[in-house]
Amino acid sequence: MTAPTTPAPPLATGGMSQDGTTTIVTIHRPELDPADKKVLCSAICKCNAMPSVGVNGQSLKQSCVSNRLKALDAVSRHRTPYKAEVTYDMTKRPPAPIMDKEVETMPRKLWKGWTKTLWPKDPERPVPYEPGVGYTRRPDVVIVIDPMKPPTQDNINKVVEIKFPGDAIRGNQMFDYERIAGDKNKAVRIGPKECDCALQETKKAEVPVEKISIAAAAAMAARIAIAIITRRPPPPVPGW
Repeated sequence: MTAPTTPAPPLATGGMSQDGTTTIVTIHRPELDPADKKVLCSAICKCNAMPSVGVNGQSLKQSCVSNRLKALDAVSRHRTPYKAEVTYDMTKRPPAPIMDKEVETMPRKLWKGWTKTLWPKDPERPVPYEPGVGYTRRPDVVIVIDPMKPPTQDNINKVVEIKFPGDAIRGNQMFDYERIAGDKNKAVRIGPKECDCALQETKKAEVPVEKISIAAAAAMAARIAIAIITRRPPPPVPGW
């Protein structure tokens, strides 16, 4: 019996060399910027080790990460680069984020019956809402370029899908995230493995999301006030 072989990394076929052979080029998967990876991995590793628990005792790792990032964003008056669970209207070109009516940097909370009351009122939507067919998508995290502006396609740095062990990519999920980002190199998948969470558990790691103290929150508030006046993105608070 032939022993199983280790799968090769993703490859792309290049051009023909002078000797007639085909040049093989390795595809580099999109990755997060180091600073962004540090923030997200802090939440991912923390939630992987100590997840939220549902009413029936189920492990809620994804919800744990989302809640931490939402709390971080709320403390900063919705002016962090990290937007958790923004719903996008996929019937628009490009897909459009559904944001709060008064705070354009805060994702809108969709209440029961929203698709029956507001969805049909937009004349630009070509179809009535039907659940389960992909008219809306909600990425785990959208990282924006300018935190003072909403996560529209021109302001997207990365669209991030977080997968814990046992989670699977559903259908055209990543393709839709590429559509939201407008660039396949801006759609990133990450999880405990990419974050080296096993290594982090063996040493005391600083967790930015968990280290937001009152002083840090006050510092961010001051930076936001300056940013509002100058109309420039607030500089980061040390320790994020």
